[in-house]
Amino acid sequence: MDKTELLWCGSKHSLSKLGVCSPTIRRRIQRVRKLLDAGSTATLVHAFVTSHVDYCNALLAESPRVMTDKLQQVMTAAAHIISNAQKYDCGLFCLLHEQLHWLDVINRVCYKLAVTAYRVLHGTAPQYLTSLFRP
Repeated sequence: MDKTELLWCGSKHSLSKLGVCSPTIRRRIQRVRKLLDAGSTATLVHAFVTSHVDYCNALLAESPRVMTDKLQQVMTAAAHIISNAQKYDCGLFCLLHEQLHWLDVINRVCYKLAVTAYRVLHGTAPQYLTSLFRP
């Protein structure tokens, strides 16, 4: 938090409403979607959504489908925002896999574990992981 800077912009009237307490930031990409092009929207979604889905998702290995389905719904909603699709538009599967090159959540977890194992075997993983490895 001490490395984070935040610049609030607005009129004098709206800035005076902030007072001494800064408001909680809510990332509502859907609200600003119409103001952004597709590339900027994709960048925001990757920064704020997929990075959080991938954070510690190795813990979801072998977890029940009920747990991963919730994250899959988040990924589907993110794809809707990027594509500017309506709720019941067809072709979301093609968008997720062929255009965005996203894996389903279960496959993302398996891929992350496989890459980590590869890095440990080839000596490019962090020391705290390689020290735990026993051939």
